[in-house]
Amino acid sequence: MFTVPFNYKYMKKLAEVGKLETPKAAGKYDTGQLFLHRVFGYRGVILFPWLAKVYDRDVPNKREVSNVDGNVGMNVGKEVKGRTHTFYQVLIDSRDCPYIRAQAEAVTFLGNQENSRSLYAIPGLDYVAHEDVLPYTTAEKQPLHHELFDKFLLYYPDKDPPFGAQETLRAWQKKNHPWLELSDVHKETTENVRVTVIPFYMGCRESQTTSVYWWRYCIRLENLGELTVQLRERHWRIFSLSGTLETVRGRGVAGQEPVLSKTLPAFQYSSHVSLQAPSGHMWGTFRMEREDGYAFDCRIPPFSLESKNEEQKTQNGQT
Repeated sequence: MFTVPFNYKYMKKLAEVGKLETPKAAGKYDTGQLFLHRVFGYRGVILFPWLAKVYDRDVPNKREVSNVDGNVGMNVGKEVKGRTHTFYQVLIDSRDCPYIRAQAEAVTFLGNQENSRSLYAIPGLDYVAHEDVLPYTTAEKQPLHHELFDKFLLYYPDKDPPFGAQETLRAWQKKNHPWLELSDVHKETTENVRVTVIPFYMGCRESQTTSVYWWRYCIRLENLGELTVQLRERHWRIFSLSGTLETVRGRGVAGQEPVLSKTLPAFQYSSHVSLQAPSGHMWGTFRMEREDGYAFDCRIPPFSLESKNEEQKTQNGQT
């Protein structure tokens, strides 16, 4: 057995979790695999995998094209080759949610009514890259606290892992596939601060005069260096297929100005954007301030906002 030393100021004692297993260098983890998140430290369980294209702007490419915005600093026009990578839909242990630097209600949906603009959140749902999974085993039959754990998974003592999918999980995955699907991941590093962006299409809402298309996007910032940095400002450029280009500036993100240190190197949040067109692009910068007083603009990798044929996606079912 092992204990997990969570490096959070709120924790008062170590928590005994289970026995660590060797992470898989190849292949996929199965549904029901328990794990610790390599960066955020929370306990979780894998529901099902996604195959996504990762566009890493830190990987050298043979050629670059001219910048579509004329701003070389934004690096928008760089041609990036996508590489297929495995991610997982996971549940987060509710006992750990108050202590992690990631929003516990980051996965949101539009309301079912066509004219509704209400957003509904699923608490404790996350997307995790294969390399961030630290698998473990335990003898507990209820190792994870989450209201969906018993609805989605059953205990099979002779299986490895000993938790398998119920029909409710498969039905939920198929029904919500268009809004859950992870397809593109974008990464870029500036001055040892890596920004990862994952966009999700949420659907379209129509009124008598306009159609409004909605996306959510998840952003993770990670300090790969030795010096502490703090996010001070955000600067977004949002281009719509309708021809509009919007600029958004503001203090911090999600109401915070997160500090990324050696002991707490990462922060993750989600937000939303809407366009009166079926597609567009977003890019921008975060203004960062280092502990030695040095300030710099950390690039947010440009990413596409693409709508989907909702009826077709639903009929196609799960991946």
